[in-house]
Amino acid sequence: MRKSLLFLALLVTMAASAQNDKYSQVMQKNIVLLDSAKTIDELTSLAATFDRIGDAEKDKWLPYYYAALAQTWIGWNPATKDKDANSAKINAYLAKAEALEKNGELYAVENMSATQQMLVDPQTRWATNGKDAGAALQKGMAADPNNPRLYYLQGMSLFGTPTQFGGGKDKAKPLFEKSVSLFKSAKPSPLAPTWGQEQAERMLAQCQ
Repeated sequence: MRKSLLFLALLVTMAASAQNDKYSQVMQKNIVLLDSAKTIDELTSLAATFDRIGDAEKDKWLPYYYAALAQTWIGWNPATKDKDANSAKINAYLAKAEALEKNGELYAVENMSATQQMLVDPQTRWATNGKDAGAALQKGMAADPNNPRLYYLQGMSLFGTPTQFGGGKDKAKPLFEKSVSLFKSAKPSPLAPTWGQEQAERMLAQCQ
């Protein structure tokens, strides 16, 4: 009886390991595709693919994160006219992820989603979407104070804020410096987000 239970436990462990290997392989393949995606169609397809992976796995937040990230890149595309509708899709993916875990990476995407909406009409939307973007950054920093993407996004916020309102290159520069430094010392796991270093370095150069 004991040998049978041990054998059964071994089979369950092997099956779980095989499933995890398959998940990792599928995720890595699609993350590579996301890194090289250029068109809205490619990004839309990848968002749907990551969403399906998340629905199949049920207990992993990263697929939904990448679905939201792909949708976010769509939002930055000038061809995307309805930023509110696009942000609604981002937020739907984020809701699935945050039902499983809340962390700095998700708050980073939440910030970008709100920022995209705010930029539709900054003067009238600063008090709503702008406030939401700032709150997401604050939550992200509290959850993950060494996340380089959060410093990059905070720098972007200050870079785009007029100097008379406390922004500008001089205020943004230390944040971009901090972001680049954290990127250089980071040792992300295979499936972890890695985007942002090139953008932070480019913005730092603009602050010199």
